[in-house]
Amino acid sequence: MANSHIVKAFDRELQELEGDIIRMGHLAADELENALVALRKRNPELAEQTILKDREVDQLEHQIEERAIQLIARRQPLANDLRAVVAAIKVAHELERIGDLAKNIARRVITLAQEKPPKPVKKNLKRMGKLVLAQLRGILQAYEKKDADLAVEIWRHDEEVDAAYSSLFRELLTYMMEDPRTIGLCAHLLFGARNLERIGDHVTNIAESVYYVATGERLDEHRPKGDATSRILPAYSGPLDEVDEDEDEAGGEA
Repeated sequence: MANSHIVKAFDRELQELEGDIIRMGHLAADELENALVALRKRNPELAEQTILKDREVDQLEHQIEERAIQLIARRQPLANDLRAVVAAIKVAHELERIGDLAKNIARRVITLAQEKPPKPVKKNLKRMGKLVLAQLRGILQAYEKKDADLAVEIWRHDEEVDAAYSSLFRELLTYMMEDPRTIGLCAHLLFGARNLERIGDHVTNIAESVYYVATGERLDEHRPKGDATSRILPAYSGPLDEVDEDEDEAGGEA
């Protein structure tokens, strides 16, 4: 009887932990969506609101980590249960990074509020943003349902995100080489696109965690990558590193 009570208590606590993950995931997804809308509409007010919202994502990560550690210490879970708790910590970290990258995109909006991106770039950036956002919302669904098949499907589609980024990379480099006056604008857009590509990488990390929790096995396929920018960059020697693409890790502000 006592063991049954302990099992029920653990199950309830684990469900609450995973519920916090889902809530954190939707906050991060909303943050990304708002950053993309702000970028498309050149809306610095929405960008500022998006930046402030990131604090909620950060706070939830700390709460989830603390709750997970306490759960391990009190309940000493084994096998499937331990995988689920450890995965929660890992997924929370990935979501926190996604929130930071969305915040970086919002910061670009404040800098570029008076700039007008070329229409083809704006269209392709919108397409890439929608693709990444759909991947993020999809992996939250896979996590909630412990759906290994959906996780693998999303994991494989990361190649589409990489291909979209490579295409944008080429396009923006072309604008910069043809008209040096566009370098500042295009560099910011390039790093915004890079942030989206990195969000896609974090989504695939979550997909791997979901698959492991659901099956007890690790994805042993070769991770799909379609980013060809390393083969493009040597052809251009412009000031692409004027803007730090990852301000949060460096501890600076954009």
